[in-house]
Amino acid sequence: MQASLSTKNTVLTAAVIVAALGYFVDIYDLILFSIVRVESLRDLGIVPGTPEMTNKGLFLINTQMAGMLVGGILWGILGDKKGRLSVLFGSILLYSLANIANGFVQTIDQYAWLRLIAGIGLAGELGAGITLVSESLPTEKRGYGTMIVATIGVSGALLGYWVGTRFGWRNAYFVGGGLGLALLVLRVSVFESGMFRQVQARADVARGNFLSLFTNPARLSKYLRVLLIGVPLWFVVGILITLAPEFGKALGLTGEVTAGLAVFWCYFGLVFGDFISGALSQLWHSRNKALQVFLALCTVLVGVYLFGVQGASPTTFYTVCFVLGVSVGFWALFVTVAAEQFGTNLRATVATTAPNFARGAVVGLVPAFKYLSGALGSIVLGAAVLGALSLLVAFWAVSTLPESYGKDLDYVEE
Repeated sequence: MQASLSTKNTVLTAAVIVAALGYFVDIYDLILFSIVRVESLRDLGIVPGTPEMTNKGLFLINTQMAGMLVGGILWGILGDKKGRLSVLFGSILLYSLANIANGFVQTIDQYAWLRLIAGIGLAGELGAGITLVSESLPTEKRGYGTMIVATIGVSGALLGYWVGTRFGWRNAYFVGGGLGLALLVLRVSVFESGMFRQVQARADVARGNFLSLFTNPARLSKYLRVLLIGVPLWFVVGILITLAPEFGKALGLTGEVTAGLAVFWCYFGLVFGDFISGALSQLWHSRNKALQVFLALCTVLVGVYLFGVQGASPTTFYTVCFVLGVSVGFWALFVTVAAEQFGTNLRATVATTAPNFARGAVVGLVPAFKYLSGALGSIVLGAAVLGALSLLVAFWAVSTLPESYGKDLDYVEE
């Protein structure tokens, strides 16, 4: 019992708490559009149930994700050049202000521009937080730290659903922005990473050189494999869950389903999944083994979602969304692996760009999904083919990456 308490006292540092709360607000804002998509677009003049509703929704999702692609590079470089804390709080400030402004939009164009800006802001928090936690905790404890960050963080989606469905979409954006601004006051309790400060003092080490990831073949190969691991989660969230109403109709469910509830149940599952995957990676002393198990489970659950609930009730469908969420609950573990694969002078760059490039994969997944659905004459078959490809390459990527559990992170990339 004393050992357990000692572990908790070691892990629950100010950096872990602030990173977890930052990720909580990040996730709240990140998935809020999926929750309020129909309501907000309806208020802006788009008729629910029409192709325009789907197309405008996908356009705005793509706009937000494009912002995250840009922001991932920007914040990642800044994280290695200026420090983890500057990115952690700079990104929170940007997306908080953008979301407050989002509550005032009157046109689709305004909505798109603010989702782009919010996307840029949302890109920085998780990578900076995971990097700071990984470098601040003892080697044998950092997996527990990132597990706490993830478990608390993804529960922000539950608050997003509750606020979005009870107080209206505009107020939901105001709340998200307000939470982010309130979080900034905790900055005084967090200290910069010691590893970063040591590297910052060395004039002979280049920091945050994003292009160096592409000039060394071995480094590039490792980086690309890291990116591929996160794609299945955003296939599930960006396609299957966000378009739950459309899939509900295609699957002939006995009642109507909403994207808001699908997101709620999926992210409720993610809370458990992130806890379990993080704990297993510590117990098994292997990040890769835990990731392989969860990718295999995700493969099964995608099959159940697409082919196992035809004609079922909405309750059954939401249950599958929950278990599917558990199966993709390896997000923070994925970012932890990204941080552990690279040296201190590139760690924030990789840990920040990797999740945002994976999120940004939605920009490519959406047109691929639309093409395959049209070619195969079914959104179910289109999603099945795209999901199978995403999961296959992710499993290959995990299986060929070096194991990073217990790795000493105090080194630099030459």
